[in-house]
Amino acid sequence: MDADRLVFEGGRVADARGTRRADVVVDVETGRIVEVSDAVSVQPGDENTEAVDVSGKVVAPGLVDAHVHLMMDGRPDVTTINQDGRELLSYRAAANLRANIEAGVTTVRDLGAPGRLAIDAGVAVEEGVLDGPRVVACGENVVMTGGHGHWFGREADGTAEVQKAVREQLKRGAGVVKCMATGGVLTEGAVTGAPELTERELSAVVDTASAKGVPTAAHAHGEVGIKNAVRAGITSVEHGTFMDREAAELMVREGTYWVPTASALEGIVENGVEAGIPEQAVEKAKDTQNRFERAWEHALEAGVTIAMGTDAGTPFNFHGENALREMELMVEYGLSAAAALEAATINAAELLGVSDVGRIAEGYRADMLVLTDDPNENVSAWRGSEAVYRDGERVA
Repeated sequence: MDADRLVFEGGRVADARGTRRADVVVDVETGRIVEVSDAVSVQPGDENTEAVDVSGKVVAPGLVDAHVHLMMDGRPDVTTINQDGRELLSYRAAANLRANIEAGVTTVRDLGAPGRLAIDAGVAVEEGVLDGPRVVACGENVVMTGGHGHWFGREADGTAEVQKAVREQLKRGAGVVKCMATGGVLTEGAVTGAPELTERELSAVVDTASAKGVPTAAHAHGEVGIKNAVRAGITSVEHGTFMDREAAELMVREGTYWVPTASALEGIVENGVEAGIPEQAVEKAKDTQNRFERAWEHALEAGVTIAMGTDAGTPFNFHGENALREMELMVEYGLSAAAALEAATINAAELLGVSDVGRIAEGYRADMLVLTDDPNENVSAWRGSEAVYRDGERVA
């Protein structure tokens, strides 16, 4: 008979509370952790319990990526996705879901796809149609007419149109509402740091989403757009690359999360025009990256809460590699390995409103990785994943 419980024996547990020696008991039927203790014993002949030997290994939480685009595949010019049919985008999303789960990413937040594509991807995972991480999705981005990402977003101008655009996403089943507070790197003609949706329009996004208890996210590069978004009550600022001291301190006061997405800029700058990335995008990315280091300094000095997100799918920012590289980049920008672990687990989970993932603790979902090294000490430990469990089932 199939075991009712799994017991991970002989290893250590590493999460945002530190690293300690303990065994982990998982209820297979509910997919939850029922005990974490150094005194668990499996009796011989107990057919209801399966022992998993993790001696010399580390059991860590599955990673949470707070910013992905499941329809995108890392191609040099993302705007050519408009040439692909909705069916092809769906197949690509399925492949990207699989790539993420195999890399140990057990929860993702999709921040922009046509129609219900990403929302339905999440339904397919939950119903067992597709293998992948659980998905929190925004539906379509809310963007001013001709603004950043207009080619796959929902264009809206003025508070009334913005309210309607948000309500459309909520009707689709969005678990977060995403909007564009500034221009961006990958949209031709958009000025990276320039404000786009106004503070009043951003407030309309927040008020409309909050009425349904749904959090919000704002793409924002420039400091004016960041401050507009924070004052409007946006839950998380995505990118935040021109963040100044005032913006960082405002984010701390308002409890706004920062999702830096360092991988997105690196993929563009490191590969450049020679790899087929549009010249205007490369030029903007280089200028943006030059200011990004200062943003990190301001954020760390002020104590901004950081959640890991990668913008996976942007040029040469491939699903399956995204989170592993993002963790290393966060450390290069000043986080400790332990702080990067916290950003990629409990912080990101709290941002997504998924309160029962991100830790190895009683009552939490059994989203777990078996690693060869301690991620609280070595940020590259995530590359040594030997097994991935989601809701107590081995999926990779």
